[in-house]
Amino acid sequence: MQIGAVADDITGATDLCLMLSRSGLRTIQVIGLPAPGAALPAADAVVIALKSRTIPAPEAVAMSTAAATALRAGGARQILFKYCSTFDSTDRGNIGPVAEALLALTGAELTIACPAFPAAGRTVYKGHLFVGDRLLSESPLKDHPLTPMRDPDLVRVLQRQTALPVGKVEIGTIRQGVAAVRAAFDAARAAGVRFLVTDTLEDADLMVLGRAVADLPLVTGGSGIGLGLAANLAQGAGPAPARMTAPAGRAAILAGSCSAATRGQIAALQAAGWPSRAIDVEAALAGRETADDLVAWMAGQPEGAIPLLYSSAAPDELAALQARHGREASGAFVEGLLAEVARGIVAAGVRRLIVAGGETSGAVVAALGVSALEIGPEIAPGVPWTRSLGGPDLALALKSGNFGGADFFLSAWSLLAETADV
Repeated sequence: MQIGAVADDITGATDLCLMLSRSGLRTIQVIGLPAPGAALPAADAVVIALKSRTIPAPEAVAMSTAAATALRAGGARQILFKYCSTFDSTDRGNIGPVAEALLALTGAELTIACPAFPAAGRTVYKGHLFVGDRLLSESPLKDHPLTPMRDPDLVRVLQRQTALPVGKVEIGTIRQGVAAVRAAFDAARAAGVRFLVTDTLEDADLMVLGRAVADLPLVTGGSGIGLGLAANLAQGAGPAPARMTAPAGRAAILAGSCSAATRGQIAALQAAGWPSRAIDVEAALAGRETADDLVAWMAGQPEGAIPLLYSSAAPDELAALQARHGREASGAFVEGLLAEVARGIVAAGVRRLIVAGGETSGAVVAALGVSALEIGPEIAPGVPWTRSLGGPDLALALKSGNFGGADFFLSAWSLLAETADV
């Protein structure tokens, strides 16, 4: 195993798998911590997908170090800690505490923090994270329901999460090439710096960084850095699959993300006349709307229709709901409700499913008992179709809330080829 990755959510893990497999590495995504002593799949890269982004930091540390230990026992030469390209976290973590623990586990003196994903509009300049042409703090991510990001200075953000010194490598150094970046690493080590936030404006910068960190025991970042790491190892990628065979059955969409991108995708689907239903969260909390009610509505749609069930709300509506019921409690309730609906619609014959939202995807995959995923064609940057390798046979697209264009829910299905029931 060349690369062993620990990802802090399901959709981020799938995004990383897409990057690695596109570069020619045989990549398997494992859902959740492997059982103690269980052998990991034989592959060039194994990505363990956790649900650790928003849990208490000590739990995230324990879970992540256990995953990294399993990967090292499986022969991983390099550990990658994968988090969101928008550095989703709070001042308590979890990026800093987990990265600090993985430094200790691997014995690494130094690592980088490289969340950038230029293909999806996430770039870092002078240590500041941009979403498109706007600072992170001026983007819709400032209103994220669980990890509102209101400081674009990643050095400052990360330093609030760790006692270890944090520095940066700016774009001028990176554009000088691998030797200059490694010299910057050496200078940082001499100064006692343990984390370096790296500027990244385009894929070529990721390639430079990938070569520069080839010998580091630990790398941290978004899926973009996976592109650079894989380039060191791949011997030439074959063409990416244009389509994926999918099990026969009905299709559906579940959306738990409240991001601006997902809300735009919902609006586009509704404008196209596709069936959709918003969850009445207040009614559900009071027991007046149940998972069985929602499953019955989805199952009752005409044959061939692709219904959407969503809890996505505008920031002011979401803030009001959280004020009444608590941020964590309301989020966990909705995730659990959508996971229960997922079980019900799969039992009713759904075999092709899009899930929007990282936390929602984690809850749904766990509820369905999916243990591993095979990576298929790319729907949008960072979002592939996948096919389950454990649990029910499903075609799944697990979408980070902020990813994909307005037509994502409408166009994704064209990449699935028909296959008969076995």
